Amino acid sequence: MYKTSFFKKSLLAVLAVFLYSCDKDFNAIGDGLVGDDHFGLESEKYDVIAFNQEVTPIQSNNMTPNALGIFDNPLFGTTTANFVTQVGLTSYAPTIGASAVIDSVKIEIPYFSHITATDKDGNNTYELDSIYGDKNGKLKLSVYESGIQMRSSYFSGGNQLPQFYYTDQNTEFSNKKVGERLNNGGVLENDEFYFNAKEIVTKTTDPTTKVVTTDRKKPQMTLHLNKQFFQDKILNAAASKLSSEDVFQEYFRGLYFNVEKSGSSPSNMALMNFSEGKITIYYKAKTESTADADDAMEIKKIEMGLKGASATTSNTANFLDDVRNPEYVSAITANVNKTEGDEKLYLKGGQGSLAIIKLFNQTDVLSYNSVGVPVSGGNGVPDELDEIRSNVVLKNWKVNEANLVFYIDAAKMAGTEEPNRVYLYNLTNNTVLADYSADASSAYGGLITVGSDKRGTSYKIRITSHFRNLIKDATAKNVDLGLVVSQSATTLTFNALKNKIQINDNPIEYFSAAARTSVMNPLGTVLFGGKKGGSPDSEQEKKRLKLEVYYTKPN
Repeated sequence: MYKTSFFKKSLLAVLAVFLYSCDKDFNAIGDGLVGDDHFGLESEKYDVIAFNQEVTPIQSNNMTPNALGIFDNPLFGTTTANFVTQVGLTSYAPTIGASAVIDSVKIEIPYFSHITATDKDGNNTYELDSIYGDKNGKLKLSVYESGIQMRSSYFSGGNQLPQFYYTDQNTEFSNKKVGERLNNGGVLENDEFYFNAKEIVTKTTDPTTKVVTTDRKKPQMTLHLNKQFFQDKILNAAASKLSSEDVFQEYFRGLYFNVEKSGSSPSNMALMNFSEGKITIYYKAKTESTADADDAMEIKKIEMGLKGASATTSNTANFLDDVRNPEYVSAITANVNKTEGDEKLYLKGGQGSLAIIKLFNQTDVLSYNSVGVPVSGGNGVPDELDEIRSNVVLKNWKVNEANLVFYIDAAKMAGTEEPNRVYLYNLTNNTVLADYSADASSAYGGLITVGSDKRGTSYKIRITSHFRNLIKDATAKNVDLGLVVSQSATTLTFNALKNKIQINDNPIEYFSAAARTSVMNPLGTVLFGGKKGGSPDSEQEKKRLKLEVYYTKPN
């Protein structure tokens, strides 16, 4: 049934590093992954069944980074990302001092950025990373006191279980926000907020020596917050309310960041590491020195960290509201073909969609006996896989390499920002594949390959170890694989779905989690699926998804 070919394994020389900063210039890393030289030998190619799967509300607490803003994607629709975080004092039971009066309150959260130029005076020009949509977009940003105490666990049936927060809980937190908007530093910090790429430069002059000191900070969100609120909430608080983290987080339940459109201005979205953020209260209080006059005041400050001092007892959550385009909705819901697979695979991060991958045509009408003779009757294993296992055992076939190449639908993705990486994992068991464990940074792949026009052409993923494990063990299950867009090659955990999703039209087959790396990424892509597309010359047939395997086949 298959052609005989010999293979000499080539050395993959692709080294890639994926940074949280998500630098958009990263696209070039991945060139050469597709079209490796296999010394002219032909591979064996097998069918793959791949279909779309909607991702319903999913756990979004304690992720890094988090999205904030509004992203209008011409292909997938509009996503609005809001955020809530607990806060904590950097030092509990602070000594505030008598007659304390606030001068100012600031919240500062650094952006992901990189320097593009430095002038002769040391001034740096920055470019912001992880900004999606119009670079000059504006937002109506409102920061409120949260009215919901976030917990890390709860008790049920005598067991302590982790408390999850999900992408669809924005309305719940919005309805419970407390009081008026806290950010009151002017329209550029609220009604016309924008992600400013300017370096923060502060110069101070020593009153005695007159020496000028220059302090430089990379671009950051800087918001001035309501002084009276923090005067009442912190400086005038009973000492017991500031005594410990658990008491404080019951008393001050956190901050809720809400975004809306800013008039008719285009909007955008940023990925941010809120855990690096801090709130600083600058105030004056009577000096404690007995040598000073009774009315003498000194400058003091209190700092608070976003999320809190303890990562184990504090929480954050990202809320993602989608208004999806009709074509996208239809592709991931009404028009899904789980039998033949879908012609196009729609992958989108956040509360978006993934592709379910089944290796081989699922036809199962025969098996092979101990001498390699076909035996009529199915055995729960695809016939293609049965034949490969027989050839490996009886004909001593050796697997040199196995790959899946996902080609991008360039026509649909025209003018749309592309994710730099996709990630393939064991969907059945929510685990990484063996190839990923062996070498996640290079040989496994998943990075985008770009053409001369700097647009993406494909993603290639090596599954050699997974394939070898599948064929050498006759009892190994041909598990379903999940394909998602990826934000980080090092994020390997899985987030729980709010409700289990049934797959394969089988009430006992479902999945209850999806890869966290996808929840963190707002982008999407459209790939050619494995469904046969008619004539051999059609684009669908030329680019459809197949499993490509290189063997050494002794005579």
